[in-house]
Amino acid sequence: MDFSIKDVETPLDFSMFREIESTLADWKTRLNRKPMIIRGARQVGKTFVVEQFAKNHFSNFIKLNLEEKPELRKLFDKHDSKLILNEISVIFNTDVVAGTTLLFIDEIQFYPAAIQTLRYFYEQIPDLHIIAAGSLLDFTLSEMQYSMPVGRVEFVYLYPLNFNEFLCAVGQKRLSEYLKSYDFETEFSPVLHAKILESLRLYFFIGGMPEVVKAYVETGKLTETERIQNNITTSLIYDFAKYGSRKQQEYMAAVLQYSAQNIGRKVKYASVNKEIRSTYLKDAFLRLEQSRVLHLASHTNASNVPLTQFVSSDTFKPIFLDIGLANHFNRIQLIDIDKLTTQNEGMLAEQFIGQEIIAAEKTYLDSKLFYWMREEKNSNAEIDYIIQINNVLYPIEVKAGKTGTLKSLQQYLVEKKQNIGIRFNTDLPSAGNFSVSVRNATTDTILDFKLISLPLYLCSELPRLLAKLP
Repeated sequence: MDFSIKDVETPLDFSMFREIESTLADWKTRLNRKPMIIRGARQVGKTFVVEQFAKNHFSNFIKLNLEEKPELRKLFDKHDSKLILNEISVIFNTDVVAGTTLLFIDEIQFYPAAIQTLRYFYEQIPDLHIIAAGSLLDFTLSEMQYSMPVGRVEFVYLYPLNFNEFLCAVGQKRLSEYLKSYDFETEFSPVLHAKILESLRLYFFIGGMPEVVKAYVETGKLTETERIQNNITTSLIYDFAKYGSRKQQEYMAAVLQYSAQNIGRKVKYASVNKEIRSTYLKDAFLRLEQSRVLHLASHTNASNVPLTQFVSSDTFKPIFLDIGLANHFNRIQLIDIDKLTTQNEGMLAEQFIGQEIIAAEKTYLDSKLFYWMREEKNSNAEIDYIIQINNVLYPIEVKAGKTGTLKSLQQYLVEKKQNIGIRFNTDLPSAGNFSVSVRNATTDTILDFKLISLPLYLCSELPRLLAKLP
């Protein structure tokens, strides 16, 4: 076997701030620590995050990639973790010392037996820091023939860079800090608002896939980001071969293209392909959700927590993995940074907010999206997202510009007997109390409510801002 020194520690020539590193730092010092498995879609930066974490927090780092070096897989056929570590120590010619060594098993999905072996590391060498990661892990975990080490591993979830992480990556850390410190008591600077909107437009087309962001930072060329986005989308489609039969791959390709063109719209199977049975198409949607290429926002009619009450599994809308990839699928290019408006302007705004809501969830929770709609004759209404913060439900309306009606939001508040609504748009932040007459069916109801109106780019700060309401 040919192992070079870079298998032991991979040097990093590019630093990218990821908020999940604080979770990893907490895990490092926690007394009840368990082996960690990082879950996420292909190329969201799982390997990079672990390598950067190792560089900052450990004196020794050993990486085993079970895809690139399949000969290493047989190491995990044993139940004796100390014997496994002895063999790793010899192979990599380095000591494995609990407390100072981070052992990283990358692409662990290629050998499910290695997942089961994590329980023995936890039981036999609990002081060892061990992290595993891989793409398509949801498929592996759902189809494992081995016993899952329940209670002996912990999970965290990683997504593309959110907008705050993007600002830091492109050298706008102070803008990020400004957003994190804003409260309603301070007037928001119109000058900074315009500057942040410019960065937001850039994010809409670059997105948050780490390799794409890195290319833009290093070259400043959008043409280079498009090339890498094309490589990523091609690899995502190539992965379909791992999901099922040739027919299933065809169905997933049709669903993926449909989803890119219909972000935030209720799925209608006939619109995907009238020749394919709806059961096959639903299966394709669920497989793409398992691969984390798509997030499926479920319709909920819940009036109180939990949001999962009264969820309709047959009514959902797709949200893409990454806004930059969604634009690439649709062949939409950023021609003029001052002109965000396209035919898909509203779709992009809804994609952005959905992506930010997902990324803002606690890293140890598998984030889900929900929305509400009512389809009645002459009384249709739809709320883009329903979120839960501290056991309270909040309806969210997303607007691509500065204006737009709030009819659906008001109808929802009346129907659910709630009094706080949230709007995201491109205007300056504000919060105010309003009283309006809302017509429901044949009656008029006076609604007294508080409207929290925030620019799109403040979505990740919503929980903090709600706690600071005047």
